[in-house]
Amino acid sequence: MKSVNILLTGSGGREHTLAWKLAQSALCHQLYIAPGNGGTREHGINLDISVNDFAALKHAAISHNISLVIVGPEEPLVKGFVDFFKNDPSTAHIKIIGPSKQAAQLEGSKAFSKHFLNKYNIPTAAYQEFTVD
Repeated sequence: MKSVNILLTGSGGREHTLAWKLAQSALCHQLYIAPGNGGTREHGINLDISVNDFAALKHAAISHNISLVIVGPEEPLVKGFVDFFKNDPSTAHIKIIGPSKQAAQLEGSKAFSKHFLNKYNIPTAAYQEFTVD
């Protein structure tokens, strides 16, 4: 099996841990982290790109011959990052780990999750929603 270039998005402790482990794999040729942090710099190349700058991440993926993208933070998932990559012909071939925008709502909106769980009779703790009024 050939080694591949990987793009990991995020800048937190989770991404540091993922970068540390990914860099240990013989299947990882080069690891890029956008934007990364001081710790991730020890395991790959940090790219000064916001996790929400989809166009710049697309450009980086193409220019660095990325074969796999791992999305760390919730926010770009909720904003449709995976859909953006999968629906663009220039990045559709790149494997990406993360849910679609629609599926990311389960994590991004607790109210949406509770409605979903109740709708499908999935056991969950009681909850209430409040407004300013």
